[in-house]
Amino acid sequence: MPNSKSRHRHKVGQEAGRRELVSRSLQSAQHCLEDQDFGTAYAHYLLVLNLAPELKSDVKETFQFTLLKWAEELDSLARTQDLFDCYEHALELFPNDEVICNSMGEHLFRMGFRDEAAAYFHKAVKLNPDFLDAKENFYRVANWVVERWHFIMLNDSNRNLLYQKAIQKAVHSGCGSVLDIGTGTGILSMFAKKAGASTVYACELSKTMYELACEVLTANRLDGEIKLLHMKSLDIEIPKHIPARVSLVVTETVDSGLFGEGIVESLIHAWEHLLLPPKTNDGDIGAENYGKVIPAGATMWGMAVECKEIRRHHRVSGKEIAGVCMPEKLKFRSLTYASANSDETIEPYTTEKLSRIPGGYKPLTEHFQILMVDFNNLQELKSYSTSTSSKIHVPVVKEGILDSIVVWFTLQLDDEHTLSTSPNEETCWEQAVYPIQGLLDYSVKPGDSIMMEVVCQDCYLRIQNVSLVTSEYGMDVERNFKEKNSEAELCSALASLQTASTLDSVGQECMLESTEIALLNNLQYHEYFKAAIGKVLSTLSLHEQSQSMDLDGQSAELNLEKNQSKNSIAPDPFYVLDVSEGFSILPIIAGKFGPVKAYSSVEKEHHQMALSLISEANKFPKETLEFWLGHLQEESQVLQRPKLDKLWSIIILDVIETSGLIQQDVMEKAAISRCLLHSGGKIFPQYVRMYGMLVESRSLVLETAVQGTDPTLGFNIAPFINQFKVPVRVFLDLSTLPYVPLSKSVELLRVDLMNPYVNSSSKEVKVEICKSGQVTGVPFWYHVHLDEDIALDTSSESSHWKQAAVVLDKPIQVQGGDELVLCIQYHKSNISITVKQ
Repeated sequence: MPNSKSRHRHKVGQEAGRRELVSRSLQSAQHCLEDQDFGTAYAHYLLVLNLAPELKSDVKETFQFTLLKWAEELDSLARTQDLFDCYEHALELFPNDEVICNSMGEHLFRMGFRDEAAAYFHKAVKLNPDFLDAKENFYRVANWVVERWHFIMLNDSNRNLLYQKAIQKAVHSGCGSVLDIGTGTGILSMFAKKAGASTVYACELSKTMYELACEVLTANRLDGEIKLLHMKSLDIEIPKHIPARVSLVVTETVDSGLFGEGIVESLIHAWEHLLLPPKTNDGDIGAENYGKVIPAGATMWGMAVECKEIRRHHRVSGKEIAGVCMPEKLKFRSLTYASANSDETIEPYTTEKLSRIPGGYKPLTEHFQILMVDFNNLQELKSYSTSTSSKIHVPVVKEGILDSIVVWFTLQLDDEHTLSTSPNEETCWEQAVYPIQGLLDYSVKPGDSIMMEVVCQDCYLRIQNVSLVTSEYGMDVERNFKEKNSEAELCSALASLQTASTLDSVGQECMLESTEIALLNNLQYHEYFKAAIGKVLSTLSLHEQSQSMDLDGQSAELNLEKNQSKNSIAPDPFYVLDVSEGFSILPIIAGKFGPVKAYSSVEKEHHQMALSLISEANKFPKETLEFWLGHLQEESQVLQRPKLDKLWSIIILDVIETSGLIQQDVMEKAAISRCLLHSGGKIFPQYVRMYGMLVESRSLVLETAVQGTDPTLGFNIAPFINQFKVPVRVFLDLSTLPYVPLSKSVELLRVDLMNPYVNSSSKEVKVEICKSGQVTGVPFWYHVHLDEDIALDTSSESSHWKQAAVVLDKPIQVQGGDELVLCIQYHKSNISITVKQ
């Protein structure tokens, strides 16, 4: 046997060999980094960290950098499995590293794994609450995985109480086994268990909501009493997942249009596979021997309305926008119109809280019943899953413009308890809005009638083929013809000489988002851009003429030669690039100032078709408009020179999202843009000023976080769902938000795209209180400066932008004359605002 000295020498030799290998690997890793061979460098660092864990703190930052670079490379090569293997190895070594967690989340989010991404962002924020990148990532993904209506609905104590009473009544009548479909936070399951149900099951498909419900049940000591299934109800099998059929299904898988979350499909499956048979009239049997559903049924109601706000988001009103003529044959449509006239599964409605819609609305008809559905009748449910349509005829009671059919419902929880989502009720619910499009004339008056077809298709209620009927000559005549009606229909109407309209020629349709239509209707936006573009191009043109005159003054012979040259060669055009988001006619507006070569970054074919039609209608030379992405190999190269020897005269960037936030990566785009500008060229906008004020608003608070245990009837839910609260409320309209201003508006921040050196990453602003109250939020908006004289206000009535607000964690009590300090941080296009006394 070797003696102790030889063993010691062996150990010393091993240690020396380990140190030598570690040293060589570190050197090799460094050389690989210098050569940008990130994959090999990463492999060397893995070896080093496995051999010498004591070096973790020394190489941590370099290892992070190497990992992120290698991950980018793997991502670009679509080596997804290798990418995630790298992150798994890294997290084994650094399980509590917020940078690695955040980066892992970013890759997961880009690949569509929102639930998984949320978990990593959440962990990163917990590890380092001051990590701004992770906070912003978490806030953005939180809106996807825990939608904002969860907070609003849980704060609706009336809704919760009605459900609790209906469930309690059913359980007390003998429904001992309960299944909660789409449990969310688990509140309906807990109502059932508290009422005395012997067995309660709940299912939830969302991973984030399932894990949240697990936490809620544990906190309320019901985790052993309620069996929670991470699956959709359509996949539940007996006895695999639950031992036997249940006597009660409770659910609130309904949206503003009632059917949009698939309640019909899930209840058909439940009746066929999970519920006991329904009660019949054959004798008296106990409730435990038959099945029932809460809600028991629903009635859907509708009303035709005039509403300027709905109209400006779904119908383009102008025939001319900033001097650009819109061709008659081009028809702009919102996506709801596409849904009503195609077999695609597109949501056929938008949603609005009509009690808070800007400008209000005017009812044109009495409210009318659209349909009734009995959720306890399997055959009736099956009839709603087919595509048979019915016609509804509604008399007009007020003169106005037909903009929309608005729909809401009354939920019959049982024979005693009902819940209404009417716009006249104090409710957490919005209403479903079916915008009217495609008519030649939208005006109506008393005596007219509105005809429509109603059909349940693809889990949606669809309202289609809307037309107007007027009583003339003692008979009803269809007065409005759709722009796509057949020639036979038109001839028939003309032959009877009873139509007040004629059919437009068949046109081309361009489908736009509602925000893109609102942008086209924002005439001030386009007029201001027209003025700013004209000023820049005029200045550049004068500058070129001045340079030409200086050259021409050199000699008479040269002057003559240049004049001859000018007569034979067209002047070089000015190059204008529009990389604003979505559909934009700004390149056409720029083209009006010729000679201009305008480049549009739109990529959808029907958008390009529409811009080409507009270009032709305005008699542009064909070479005036180019679709820039067609010239590029990769979309990421959109900011580059138009030609090797040319630079841009104007680059148009989108700085503000329609949601009310600053666009991501806008400063990075501005930095590239500045390098690509012609001398005297400009970025639009040149700078942005952000304004805000202190307000008291109960609505902001209720829409952002669950307020204690009172609204949830004593159950402890708030701390768990509030982990996913987002401090910034977006898509606000300050003109209708219920609030009390406690200060005047103040400038919070200036973001300069042309001169970044004046930008500050942090700033403190003193704000004087002008009225006593509780500060609960800081609404903010922007003045978008195209130049020193021309600025767009994102809070104006005509704005297509919405506003946003920071909501405080805890209200601050203030008195008139007090002074608060707003701390603003600006980091990578993300803004955070904190308030201190």
